[in-house]
Amino acid sequence: MDTQNTSVRPHAQSRIGGKNHSSRHTRAKSHPGGVTHDNTRHTTRFTVIGNHLTQHPDLSLLAIGLACHIQSLPTGTPVGIKSLTARFPEGPTRIATALNELETHGYLRRTRERTPTGRIVTRTVSCNQPGRRDAPSEPNEAPAPPARRAATAPQREPARRRALPAVPKPAYTSPDLLQAATDVLSGLRREDPRLLLSATDAEHLAPGVVAWLERDLTPTAVRKALAGDLPLEPLIRPAAFLAHRLTAKLPPLPPYRAPEPPAPARHPLRNCDTCDHAYRGPDPHHCQGCLTLRQPPPTTA
Repeated sequence: MDTQNTSVRPHAQSRIGGKNHSSRHTRAKSHPGGVTHDNTRHTTRFTVIGNHLTQHPDLSLLAIGLACHIQSLPTGTPVGIKSLTARFPEGPTRIATALNELETHGYLRRTRERTPTGRIVTRTVSCNQPGRRDAPSEPNEAPAPPARRAATAPQREPARRRALPAVPKPAYTSPDLLQAATDVLSGLRREDPRLLLSATDAEHLAPGVVAWLERDLTPTAVRKALAGDLPLEPLIRPAAFLAHRLTAKLPPLPPYRAPEPPAPARHPLRNCDTCDHAYRGPDPHHCQGCLTLRQPPPTTA
C-alpha cells in the first residue's frame, strides 16, 4: 500500500493554515479544554474512514478500531478470529464480540460457503458504508463517485442480529466442565456439517451443555442427543436450533444416592506370639483366645 489510494480523487493543495476553517479556530478558542487538530494532508498510505464509523454511538471502542484496521487491509488478508488474536493483544472472546458488533451494525457480512473440495469456509465482506451492496471494483480501477444523497433522505438502519434463545444454567461451572462442553459443541460438525458453530455461538451454548453433563451423561451421549434425528431441511440458524434442543430435551437430575458406609477394617493375617496360630485381630501379638487367658480373673468383694 505504498501508492496513493485509487478510491480517492486527487485534492487541491491545502490552503494556508491560518485561512482554513476560521470558524473552527473560533470554536476552539471558546472551548480551550477541547481537542484541537494539527493535521497534515496524506498523499500515500492512507485509508478513508467515515465519521459514521469513528463516531458511532453504539459500537465499542474495540469494534471501531477493528473496523478501521479491517478496512485498511488489502483484499484477501485473513480476518478470522485466530488471525486477529495473533495480531492484537485482545483475546478471542473480545475479538469475537467486536466482530459480532460490526456484523450487527452492517460493517461486516459473513457467510459460510462450501469449496469444491467439500470444505466449509467463512467469507467476510467489509462494508465501509452499511446498507450499500455495490459490486466490488477491480483492484486497478477507480470506482465511480457515489451519487450525492439529499440531506433530508432518511438513513436506512442496519439489521440487528437476533439474540439466541436462553440455555439451561448449570448448578456449578468449572473450567474443566466448560472445556468438555466446548469440545462437545466443536465435535458436532463431524456428526453433521450443518452444525458448524462460531466461537461466540459455542460460548453461549456451553453452559447448557454443562447442565447436561451434570446429569451423569457422558460427552458422547450429549453429542449424540444434540446431533441425532436432525430435520432434513437446511438449518438457517444452527445455534438457535441447538439452544432450543438443549432446553426442550434436558434430562432430569439423577436420583439421590446416599453415600455408602465405609467398609469395615480388615486386619492383616498374623501369628500369635503365644500359640503360634494364625489369626486376624487388632492386637499385633496375641490372638483373641490367648489374650483372654492372659487377662487376670475378676476380683470378688
